[in-house]
This record gives sequence, C-alpha cells and structure tokens, in this order.
Amino acid sequence: MPAPSRRLLAILGGVGAVATGTAAAAIAIATQQRRLGADPLVDEPLGELKADRTSTVAADDGTPLAVSEIDPADGGEPELTVVGVHGFALSQLSWHFQRRDLASLMLPRVRQVYYDHRGHGLSGPASQENSTIERLADDLHSVLRAVAPDGPLVLMGHSMGGMVLMELAQKYPDLFRERVRGVAFLATAAGEVGGTGLSRSLLSKYNPLTRGVGGLAGWQPGLVEFVRAAGGQLTRQAVRRLAFGDRDVSSRLVDFMLEMLAVTPVRGLVNFIDTLGSHNRYAALAGLKYAHVLVIGADSDRITPFSHAERMAAELPDAELVRVRHAGHMVQLEQPELVNSHLIDLLQRCGGVDGESRRPWWWLRR
Repeated sequence: MPAPSRRLLAILGGVGAVATGTAAAAIAIATQQRRLGADPLVDEPLGELKADRTSTVAADDGTPLAVSEIDPADGGEPELTVVGVHGFALSQLSWHFQRRDLASLMLPRVRQVYYDHRGHGLSGPASQENSTIERLADDLHSVLRAVAPDGPLVLMGHSMGGMVLMELAQKYPDLFRERVRGVAFLATAAGEVGGTGLSRSLLSKYNPLTRGVGGLAGWQPGLVEFVRAAGGQLTRQAVRRLAFGDRDVSSRLVDFMLEMLAVTPVRGLVNFIDTLGSHNRYAALAGLKYAHVLVIGADSDRITPFSHAERMAAELPDAELVRVRHAGHMVQLEQPELVNSHLIDLLQRCGGVDGESRRPWWWLRR
C-alpha cells in the first residue's frame, strides 16, 4: 500500500498543511499495523458510515431510488457537489473510503451525493426493459434534479457508473456545459466491454455461462440464490480474483464485496448484461470538453483492463490518466489513499484552489 499522499495529509487543513490530531494518529497507527503485518482495516466500519440525510427519489417512471447526502464535516458551506455513481452488481457503499475522506476536505469543501441504481442496493427493482444504461442516465438526472438542482458538480463513475456518465453527457449536454466542472472515471470503458481482459468476459452478452445463469434465474431464481450463497470458499475465491489485484488485500474487503453482491438478486443483474455488452460511447466523450477529466485504471483489472483507460485518455487529450499498479477492478477500495489523492487534486482544480482555473485552460480562451 502506498504511503499517504501530500494531498491526503492535507485533507483536514488545506493545501500544504501537516496532518494533526486524529488524522495523524490514524495514519501512524495504519503505518505501524502494516509493519507488524496486521490487517489495517480491522477496525474500519466498512459500509456503516451514516449519512447526514437519506431520501427516496422517484425516477421518471416512478422507480424509487435510494439516495444519501453527506455534508462537509466541519459544517462549512460546500463549494462543489460530488456525485458518486457505482458499478454493476454493487451499491453506493462501494464509495466507502471516498465518502469517509472527502467529508473532511476543506479546500474545497464538498457536499457528497451517492445513490443506488435501480435493481441494485436499496433502490427499486429493474425490469428487463428498463435495465439499460440509457435508463440509468435518466435516473441519475432525476437524482440531480431532486437533490442537486443547482451549483457546480463533479461526477465520479466506477465501472458501469462511468458508462452512465458518458450517456448522461450525450443525453444532457447543457448540464455538462453549464454545471459539470469535473468528471472522474474509475475502472471503466467507453466500449468493447468483454473484448479484452477475461476470456469471454462476465460482462459480455456472448458469454454462454452468463446466458445460462440468466435462463436458470428466470426459471428458478431461488435456486440460483442458494447456489451463490452456498458457494462458500469457491465464491469467495472468485470474488477475490475478479475484484482485486495481484497483491494481498484485507480479508475484510473481500467480505465487504460479498456483502454488497449478496443484496442484488441474480435475475436482476442478468437483465443488465445486454446493455453492458453493447456499450459503445466513444463519441459521447466529446461532451466532456468543458470539464476537467480524470481517468483512473488499474493494471491488474481483469474486468476492464487498463487498455480501456488508455483508449479513453487518447480520446480526451486533456485528461489526466492514472495507472494504479497491482490493483484490480475495485481500485477505489483496494488503493483508497492513492485514488483519493487524485480525486482531491481534481476537486481542487475544479474549485479554483491554488489559483487553478475552474475550467480547463483552453475553455477560458474560447
């Protein structure tokens, strides 16, 4: 695990500050635990952070979407609203470390919004007809209208969540032109999902195993749930391999992943396979020209390999590309210090900290 970055050390006191009090103590304890070989997450309340407000937002078709809002920890006025859009088969809980650390950020202060996609987490179910990236982008737009109707935005999308952001940019260009200051893509792709990485990727609509599970789920979903729950060590090993990279990870992270995956029924997940397999939104990236863009990929990601991040960065020549060594698909859980460091840099650029422009330099010269 990398050493805490300068940005993360400054999280409580602004740029260039030295961490003090509980922040410094926490970092020192974590460092000591790593040296002793102890699990640094042994006391981490994974998935247990409390929101300042929770609500249910109705999507355009009435589907209830579970939303959480987190205010700046010091009670100050936020300058930006950060919205986290989670990945396939997960929930808003997958942003645990970002939610924890960004709440303490003071330069700039941010309000955070997280929600569960339809068919995921605590949100309402998704039918086969509305299990599409297009519908998910409309859902996100509904959430923004309800809980972040004005003010500057920074959007973070992981995996399928990044695909939803691309569709949002394509479908609602005025939103990006007028309000979206920054976009962070984590372990995602603009197209060709399943073309690289895992042989006949689990996200590919051509995967016969996935299609077989889909048929079984339609015929007897309870049996599929039982098989998945009874998988025991085999299921755990599969999750460990698919979610994380080639270095040791905390067993608590694997448990956390299993808990998130257990919430969403198999039948509901299978409905999204077609939209993931047909995803091609390279053209939509042009809609991000008004925003600062961060692209984070992991070089041990077996679901959306780093080549996807490289291709996206090539389509977005002003984007910052970050390669996280030895991490896997759940990069924001596996390497939170490094990921959060770059997210804080993005937020500070979007918030005008250190004299940085709030828009890309070329936008100011239009």
